[in-house]
Formats: sequence, structure tokens, C-alpha cells
Amino acid sequence: MAEIRAKLVMLGLLAEGEGAELLDPAGALFDEATDRAVRAFQQQRGISVDGQVGSRTYHALEEARWRLGDRILFFVPARLMAGDDVAALQQRLLDMGFDCGRVDGLFGVETEQALRDFQRNIGVVADGTCGPATFKALAQLSRTVVGGRPHAMRDSEAINRAGPALAGKLLIIDPGHGGPAPGAEPGVLDEGELVYDLASRIEGRLTATGASAFLTRGPDGSPQGPSEEDRASFANAAGADLLLSLHVNRHASTAASGVATYYYGSDEFGHYSMVGEKLADLVQREVCARTDLVDCRVHAKNWDLLRRTRMPAVRVEVGYLTNPGDALRLADPAFRDVLAEAVAAAVQRLYLPEDADAQTGALRIPEWLRA
Repeated sequence: MAEIRAKLVMLGLLAEGEGAELLDPAGALFDEATDRAVRAFQQQRGISVDGQVGSRTYHALEEARWRLGDRILFFVPARLMAGDDVAALQQRLLDMGFDCGRVDGLFGVETEQALRDFQRNIGVVADGTCGPATFKALAQLSRTVVGGRPHAMRDSEAINRAGPALAGKLLIIDPGHGGPAPGAEPGVLDEGELVYDLASRIEGRLTATGASAFLTRGPDGSPQGPSEEDRASFANAAGADLLLSLHVNRHASTAASGVATYYYGSDEFGHYSMVGEKLADLVQREVCARTDLVDCRVHAKNWDLLRRTRMPAVRVEVGYLTNPGDALRLADPAFRDVLAEAVAAAVQRLYLPEDADAQTGALRIPEWLRA
């Protein structure tokens, strides 16, 4: 826990000496000041705020400690370098007009290519490695134009150019959990089985429109790997146009209920997926218009699946298995049909121009097939 406290102090979230006394001899808990600091950090980084330093929060703390110039940056295909220094480099490249995609703090192919372009322009060896010569050039060049969201605008324009028909588009549907990681499973419902069934219903509807829809796993497991990073890699390798990830929520309180939808966004990096936000809003509104699930709204998150996908991606939490009312609804195949129709309608509406868009809750698959 000393390591965690030291990083929180470095980030200015914890005063020196605060959080130094653990509440139990085993070191499993830390004091109120540290808990507040962890929660503040999670809020900043778009991580679920629970005050616990799990693997995602730990990795985010590790990334947050890097500043541009602290280490040499380069592309590693098997395991992308990640950190605030990478995000700072991406922002500098974008500000100078070099397209590195979105600012996500991951040193990927687009960042390497943009860095090579920058290096060619300043007359240093274009090796795609951000080392001493490149750091010096970055320090000497002042930013004349800052701000804006060029990557978001490009994504939005790509949707407009794609046309209104779903035929020919490749959509990845990710049934969360499954196999050895079934997820929330209180009572008789298994989250892995439930979301796989829902994913199959969505797949059928999208396929009927002419789209190519693929699931990230089968009914009994996850051939693409259990981690979000593995599933994002599968979607990236497939060159998908969109990714939909399906989950069911749970909570210690049985009163918690409702549907929520998430898209990539980071307050810390100041960047969001414009198309992801639009799709998340459409999914949320369609589901709420067609069902009586409580509207838990749309939220930006920095989760790995949303962050690491190169295409717009959303995650839908379609209810709480720990809530008796939600669980009863989700157990009904007819209700899952309604959910599938809502998600499929949201995907279609994403591509429709404003003058051809349908009223929320009104679009049905037979109408698409007659168009």
C-alpha cells in the first residue's frame, strides 16, 4: 500500500503523510484519506468509482506517473506502451497537424506513423521512436494551434460517408463474460448465458439488414480470450465498423436497477469518441422508449474495451440481476427480443441522415427491409 500512497501523493491527490496508517494488520484496508484519493483518481480517469485498487486502477496509477521526456517511447506490437507521456505526445502531434488518431495514451500504429511524419518534417531520423532528438524538437516548437477534436470529426464524417444502409458494414457484438467468467449470476440467471442469448438476437436482426455481424465468443466460452484487451484486438483485427458490448449489472443493494450505456471518454486526456457518444445515446433512448427499465443515462468511461478499440464502441448494461424486477424482465425471452430490437434500431439510426431519421422507439426491422 505504500506504493499506492506514494503515487497518489505524486499526483497531488493525497498530502504527504496522509493515509499512512492501515486499518488492519494485514494491510487489506487503508484509511479514509486514501480511500477518498483513490475515488478521486478513479473519477478523473473514467474508471468505476469503488475505492478499490484493482488491476485497472493499479495500471491507471502506473500510467499516470509518466511525463513526456521521462522515457523513450516506441511502438511495441505485442504490448502497447501506455501512459500520460504517450497522451501528451499524441496531443502535441495533433496540435501540430499530424494525425495520430485519438488521444488515448496508447502508443499504437497511428501514433508511430504520425511521429514518423513529424520527424521527417523536422529533419531527424524518422524511426518512429520518441527519443532525445525528438524530445528536443518538441520542446523547441511552440504550439500555434491547440484544441479541437480532429479525430472525432473524422469519425463523424466517416459515418456520413458510409451511407444509410447497414449492408456491407461489419459489426462486432461482444457478449460480456462467458465460460470460466460467467459474471453476475445471483439466483438462477447466468449473465454469460443471458447476454449471449441477447447478442444472438441482435446478430440475427442486423444480419437481416445485410450487415455482417460477428460475436466475440460462442455460447460456452471466449475463443478471442477473456480479457477486454483480447476482445478489442479481435475487433481491431477484423476491421469492424462498430462494436457493441453487452453486460448485466449487479449491486449490493437490490434496489439498484435500470439500463446504462457507456462510450470512450477521458476527462484527464480531454478526448471523447463523438460517434461512440452518439451511438450510446441512441441505444439508451431506444431501450428506455421500448421498455420500462429505469434510465441510468449515458456515461463516458476509460475501460479497456472502449479505449483500445479503433472503431466506435459502446457497452450496454441492460439491467441488474440483483434487482428482482429487472431479473424477472431479463428472464423473459420476449423482453430480450424487445431489447434486441432496440439495440438494432439504434445501430440503424446511427447511419441515417437527419432528414431520414426515425422517431425514437418507432423503427422496426420490416421497415428497413422494405427500404
